[in-house]
This record gives sequence, C-alpha cells and structure tokens, in this order.
Amino acid sequence: MDLILWRHAEAHEHPEPLTGEPGDAQDMARRLTARGEKQAARMATWLDRQLPDGARIWSSPALRCEQTTLALGRKFKLREELRPDGDPLALLELVQWPTGKSPVVVVGHQPTLGRVVARLLGLTEPECSVKKGAVWWLRHRERGSAGQTVIVTVQTPELI
Repeated sequence: MDLILWRHAEAHEHPEPLTGEPGDAQDMARRLTARGEKQAARMATWLDRQLPDGARIWSSPALRCEQTTLALGRKFKLREELRPDGDPLALLELVQWPTGKSPVVVVGHQPTLGRVVARLLGLTEPECSVKKGAVWWLRHRERGSAGQTVIVTVQTPELI
C-alpha cells in the first residue's frame, strides 16, 4: 500500500495568533497565500504525473487543504478525521493502513502528518517535521513474514 502525505501549502496566519485555536472557525477559513498557491500548483503537477488513476484522495475540510487539493484537479473527499490536530491513529484507520489496496493521498496538517511519519518509520521522536507543501510518499511492503515501511520519496515544491 502507498500512503502519500501532503501538507497543505503556505497559508495566511491565524487572524488571532494569541487566542486562536487549531480547528476553530477562523483557522478553518484560512486561505493559501499567493506563494502557497504556486507551491500547491507545482506539487500538484508533479504528483499528478506519479499517481495512478485509482488513487483515493482525502483532504482536511480546512480551506487551505481544500485549495491545495484542488490544484491536483482530481476528485477528492473532505474528511473530518483530517482536521487540524487530528489523531494519527484515526488517519491510519481511515486509509486502512497497511492493508488498503489502492494508493491514498492525504492532504492535511502538521503535527498530525509528522506524527504519522514518525510512527510508521519507528522514529524515537514523537513527530517528524513536514514542510508546508511537501509530500512524503510511504509504502508498506512485506519482506518474508515481516511488514516494512519504506520511504519512496520526499518532495518539496522548491525541489521540483
């Protein structure tokens, strides 16, 4: 199974940085910046060439994630499990890791995506830093009687 974790591109800051909370109404309505729109378009162009037609695509309902996903130009579903500060285990259950049959793209937030990466790779730190607009492509495979998670690629918009 392939799991492609795509962090939303650069977005405007929360209008109330001292009192605002992840997932509040103002946070959910944050839009991409002009730079973020370019990041999303660049990554989407690369990703579209790599993804098979049957890939499932799920996005956080936050506007910045929806805008990032729209750049891909494919059908997708908004999922409440992918809201800011979501549970990494809920994300893995949603995508049916590691037994799912088709590749899944998840457009979401930090720290959730970084926590998923750390968990799947067995890192000692509780989370891994995932840059805005970046894609982490992970694959589950069986080797003998043991399952392994391998990194297929990590891409940032600046490297494409």
